[in-house]
Amino acid sequence: MKKHIAIIMGGYSSEYEISLQSGQVVYETLDPTKFTAYRIHVFKEKWVYVNDEDKEFPIDKNDFSINLNGSKISFDCVFNAIHGSPGEDGYMQAYFELLGIPHTSCNMYQAALTFNKRDCLSTLKPYDIRTAPSYYMNLGDQIDEDAIIEAVGLPCFIKANKAGSSFGVSKVYKKEEIKGALDVAFKEDDEVIIEAFLDGIEVSVGVITYKGEVTVLPITEIVSENDFFDYKAKYLGQSQEITPARISEMDANKVRVLAVKIYRVLRLSGFSRSEFIFKDGEPHLLEVNTVPGLTAASILPQQAAEAGISMSDLFENAIEEALK
Repeated sequence: MKKHIAIIMGGYSSEYEISLQSGQVVYETLDPTKFTAYRIHVFKEKWVYVNDEDKEFPIDKNDFSINLNGSKISFDCVFNAIHGSPGEDGYMQAYFELLGIPHTSCNMYQAALTFNKRDCLSTLKPYDIRTAPSYYMNLGDQIDEDAIIEAVGLPCFIKANKAGSSFGVSKVYKKEEIKGALDVAFKEDDEVIIEAFLDGIEVSVGVITYKGEVTVLPITEIVSENDFFDYKAKYLGQSQEITPARISEMDANKVRVLAVKIYRVLRLSGFSRSEFIFKDGEPHLLEVNTVPGLTAASILPQQAAEAGISMSDLFENAIEEALK
């Protein structure tokens, strides 16, 4: 019997448009002979099922069901394609876990932890995971430019702590640019992480649970045409994403080992994509994503394709792992 799969997409953050694209790709890719897929748009003002005629039907949040023509539809599994809040920060995971509905992403605590860059990096440091020197600020804190420069140097990156797709990120070269960059970051989140600039090769490493085994996908090298891997570089073609990465086998093995270590230490499940920069021959972790982009142009599907895993297999496997 075909499984009813809810594909949640949208969200409450600046990433909602990218999420809608990811969710649509999942919807179009899932095998209709195996699954009955439903596009579920999750926004602050409404949670709705959207059919092929773009007609909307409200979600009953009491049990995450819909009513179609007098019949109640419940879901066997939720495919999570929400980048940012509330799909990547633990809220939806907690909701589905309370309802007992399987979902394709990691558990609530892991989602909340990895979405919080500061907490995630702090958790991993005792496990010999190298990171950039950093400085933390919260909204309302007094700005001490000299203390920031002393801690991380210039240039540096000022980032919204809980945001994705490079929203709220600025590269700062001068002391007088710090306040403006903080204003940009605080538009996305009330917490900020300021990190030293690491000049080196940037790579992205996908780790997934595939057919019951933790699997490292081929490594992607990121070469941005811009000052860093910003929104335009990620989504408007202003970068090269080279898979497999043009790094030595020794460096590739270093970063593969680290990516699996992070996946296991954090007890992740489902998809993950970790970003690193090589400095002095050693990979330094930037962040961990647990709901990465899922379009054909996105990094994780590119890596899966290089490994011989089709998008159909990638998505179907995620559902099968969740249903276990």
